[in-house]
Amino acid sequence: MLTLPDVFYDVNLFSTSLRLVLAVVLGGIIGLERGANRHPAGFRTHILVCVGAALAMLTNEYICELYGSGDPARLGAQVITGVGFLGVGTILVTGRHRIKGLTTAAGLWASACLGLALGIGFYSGAAIAAFVIFLSLALLPKVENYFYRKSRAIDLYIEIDSAENFRRFIKHVRKIDAAFYETSHSQAIPAISGGIAFHLAMILPKHMSHEQAIEEFSEFEGVYLIEEI
Repeated sequence: MLTLPDVFYDVNLFSTSLRLVLAVVLGGIIGLERGANRHPAGFRTHILVCVGAALAMLTNEYICELYGSGDPARLGAQVITGVGFLGVGTILVTGRHRIKGLTTAAGLWASACLGLALGIGFYSGAAIAAFVIFLSLALLPKVENYFYRKSRAIDLYIEIDSAENFRRFIKHVRKIDAAFYETSHSQAIPAISGGIAFHLAMILPKHMSHEQAIEEFSEFEGVYLIEEI
């Protein structure tokens, strides 16, 4: 582990300024990725969470040094719990059974942990963690999407114009040897009056890709909206 002079680890004006500035920089790097992709918590939110966590840890360390007693991890534990509630506010479940904001919530929690590491002077751990977090958010979605596309499991949101066509559609899907594991009506209001909106999760046949399934189902009579979720 990288060892720096004592001035970097003592609670003084230099180390306090350095830790808070690093919290702004590293938290901002993570926030830029989220903000650039139009997620609920972006650049400023991640900076505030990271700086706040670093300040909480610095304050805890200062209290312990000033009074010579106390638990140096007490405020840090409270930060982790508090950020959990903040992250919940970024998670949404849409009417189409689509869950949004989980990664952003995890990013906020990770930014808080990053701030705690900086606040206590764990510079090398914070720098490595910031790199890994940014890499996970910016590059791994491409890897994730590649493997998801290769998977035979698919979740669809479909709107169809009538109950009769809905029954015919289900029969058609069964004929292609797709295995259902969830079918449910959606709370979303269909675009066409009298239409049916539903959520369909299935295992596709070996010969059928996600793109082929969507193309085939979209051509079925009565289907006017279909999208993968």
